[in-house]
Amino acid sequence: MVEMVHTGIGQLVCCGQPMELLAEKHQDEGAEKHLPVIEKTATGFKVKVGSIPHPMEAVHYIEWIEIMFGDKVGRKYLQPGDAPEAEFEFQNAPDQLVARAYCNVHGLWKSA
Repeated sequence: MVEMVHTGIGQLVCCGQPMELLAEKHQDEGAEKHLPVIEKTATGFKVKVGSIPHPMEAVHYIEWIEIMFGDKVGRKYLQPGDAPEAEFEFQNAPDQLVARAYCNVHGLWKSA
């Protein structure tokens, strides 16, 4: 998995194979809930994954959660057994924030 900071021409390749661009999913499907939910806190924001907590097992878990606004990005990496949530201390952030989360089984999810 790679992150592009600036887009360019050409195709990313790994192990001799073209890499696939991950599409952000915006609507839950199935029993597990993946959509990031943003809550305002006294010191910034908390992002929880799922309207009910996402499983955090060795074979199925949220690898990372990030929050973005303007040119600011915060990311927290998670491990199996952690809570599927992250707190970010951003001051003077706008009300319109975007959160994303990556599930090792079901891919990339973006807040509504």
